[in-house]
Amino acid sequence: MDKTPVPKSLAAARLLPWKPGRSAEAFIDGDLEIRFTPRPTDGPRTSHRRDEVYVVDAGSGFYRVEDKLTAVGPGDMCFAAAHAPHGFESFTDDFALWIIFYGPVK
Repeated sequence: MDKTPVPKSLAAARLLPWKPGRSAEAFIDGDLEIRFTPRPTDGPRTSHRRDEVYVVDAGSGFYRVEDKLTAVGPGDMCFAAAHAPHGFESFTDDFALWIIFYGPVK
């Protein structure tokens, strides 16, 4: 990247184009991809081919990785290794996430 982008607020992230069950692109550079979703899919998701970090921005709910369920809320960080089944469940209406994909495809 040739230039550092300006910070992106939660309000600006909520305006990014997204579709239910998908996230919106906030920033991409090489092997780093940062996305945002104001409403993730509720329940287990298929695994991804890259490691992921989630940061809960608003709301609360539960994060499942394989068979482990953990309560999460604003500021919590969640990790999913490539190919690990994971997802968010039973979250509040205001639940929102930053999603960070990084590293090579595995």
